[in-house]
Amino acid sequence: MVDILDELQWRGLVAQHSDIDELRKALSEGSISFYCGFDPTAASLHHGHLVAVKMMRHLQMAGHRPIVLVGGATGLIGDPRPKGERSLNTRETVAQWTQALRDQLESLLDFEGPHAAITVNNLDWTQSLSAIDFLRDLGKHFRMGTMLSKDIVARRLQSDEGISFTEFSYQILQANDYLELYRRYGCTLELGGNDQWGNIVGGMDLVHKVEGANVHVLTNQLITKADGTKFGKTEGGAVWLNPQMLSPYKFYQFWLNTADADVVRMLKVFTFLPREEIEALEIEVAERPHARQAQRVLADEVTTWVHGQEATARVKDASAVLFGKKDPSDVDPQTLRDAVGELSSSQEAIGTSIQDVLVNLGFEKGRGAARRTIASGGVSINNVKVDDEERVLETADILGDGLILVRKGRKNMAVVYVN
Repeated sequence: MVDILDELQWRGLVAQHSDIDELRKALSEGSISFYCGFDPTAASLHHGHLVAVKMMRHLQMAGHRPIVLVGGATGLIGDPRPKGERSLNTRETVAQWTQALRDQLESLLDFEGPHAAITVNNLDWTQSLSAIDFLRDLGKHFRMGTMLSKDIVARRLQSDEGISFTEFSYQILQANDYLELYRRYGCTLELGGNDQWGNIVGGMDLVHKVEGANVHVLTNQLITKADGTKFGKTEGGAVWLNPQMLSPYKFYQFWLNTADADVVRMLKVFTFLPREEIEALEIEVAERPHARQAQRVLADEVTTWVHGQEATARVKDASAVLFGKKDPSDVDPQTLRDAVGELSSSQEAIGTSIQDVLVNLGFEKGRGAARRTIASGGVSINNVKVDDEERVLETADILGDGLILVRKGRKNMAVVYVN
């Protein structure tokens, strides 16, 4: 049986940790409860959050119980950022985002069975905490020197803007979460991103000071590309998990576009594929990089985990349409619209000649050239070859969401939106 810490390290997930031998012993002796916190700073999680969730799922599959903490309280305060003070969101907004994140997280872990995950909100125990209790019961356990020496705090103190007491106090609130979860659920391990190391250690120390217990912390690597730059961002911004903020098609394409130099590491981090399969795909990348098989597997696995098998199937169908391998009328209209969103386009009316459409799309310079291209069999509408030089756009050409696909040759494809 593979040791869970060895597995996480092989996958490149482990960054820093407390006493590794004691942690390994605790994980091997029986089931433990562990937690990871997610603050509602937006209406959705993004792909970076999946790293911590993957660690949680691996530990859950190894027989340990996850506690998913959504920060309804800490989200009202905000973890200090490297560059300037956060704008505080309204209580209503934070409450909405808290529920949105809770729903997403509950779709990514297993909430049934002997090691079923549970979800908690730190607002439940923080909102009743008075200022006096905060200072007497919690504040007395924190030394100013330690709090001021934390990297992010030190940098903010040296900046022109400085740091407010609100953000400075965040580390105490997060530490209190660990103490509360230890008391309520016997939680003995906290997970988090490597940039949270200082806050996470603060919670471990607080549990030890107040309860005399030795608990553990473990952080995951912040994922970067082979060149050291951040792994993330699409042309439109963050790689959101919410399908209304980033379509499943664009989500799939993000993973599909992973560079050869990065794809094996991403398979280790973001999928549950066993070592043998990943090692086989590594050979595939080295010997047949043009096939991009590893990228396809990565995109399939992550999209299915986040959006489900049906969404992945719709995305692949839409991709097949773009390559001329599938009838577009068989594809979900919204997914097809997402797929063609980056193509060249024009607005046309029913009855417009295909010759004019080719000119308007920039595929041909004039009607004569367009006529010759049609005559030679080089034009198709919705992946069906046009054999009539006088063909016009017809109502029957319109796909479910008000568009028509026009292709010239094999590589030139555009979309016509019907007026």
